[in-house]
Amino acid sequence: MTKTYIPERAIFIYAHPDDIEFGVAGTAALWARHGAEVIYVVITDGNVGSHEPDMTAEKLAEIRRAEQTAAAEVAGASCIYLGYHDGLLQPTLELRQKLVRLIRQHKPNVVVCGDPTIYFSGDGTRINHPDHRAAAQAAIDAVFPACEMHLLYSEMEDEGIMPHKVNYVYVSYGSNPNYYIDISETIDTKIEALRQHVSQLGDWDPEDRIKEWSAGTGRKVGFKYAEAFQRIVLQEIEEKPE
Repeated sequence: MTKTYIPERAIFIYAHPDDIEFGVAGTAALWARHGAEVIYVVITDGNVGSHEPDMTAEKLAEIRRAEQTAAAEVAGASCIYLGYHDGLLQPTLELRQKLVRLIRQHKPNVVVCGDPTIYFSGDGTRINHPDHRAAAQAAIDAVFPACEMHLLYSEMEDEGIMPHKVNYVYVSYGSNPNYYIDISETIDTKIEALRQHVSQLGDWDPEDRIKEWSAGTGRKVGFKYAEAFQRIVLQEIEEKPE
């Protein structure tokens, strides 16, 4: 299925700075460009993602937050940082509650996250980071049923934070895509956003690789460049074309 649906509000929940840029920033930028409020929830600070001998976790966290903020600005999104330690993420009840709070506060039509079932990627040639799986599981568990159940975390209602039912979950990096988004309009924005992650890219420019990946996805449905998702419908709404 291919669509041009633009949600009013969307939350992207991922483990590390740069996860969104590598995978789904074309969609985020497209939605933001056409009027959606787009929020990134970055669960860890990516603060062990360096092999530099003099780097510290504290310094790297600052660097990577700054890079992620710059990347989000390129795409037209804002960031919320939860500050968890890179490499140690677990889909705990504490994390679920924090995500429920954010979903109830911002009331997205769409939550975008990874696939918690993927242990291997790249046709089985790479190991998926355990933080990716943990973030995805926490996000999905927060969406359903937790954030819509008024008897769960009912103390939030005392703060005026009411239950919310998400309409759609878009799962990226999965093995069962059923929904493709044409990002031809925003492929250059995606690449520029990814370029902000200098600490991770070094001297490598991602343009050719990102275009190669996106073109491969697009060929499956007749788009020049595309991103693929497993789209889960929780509550259908009337979709107005772009």
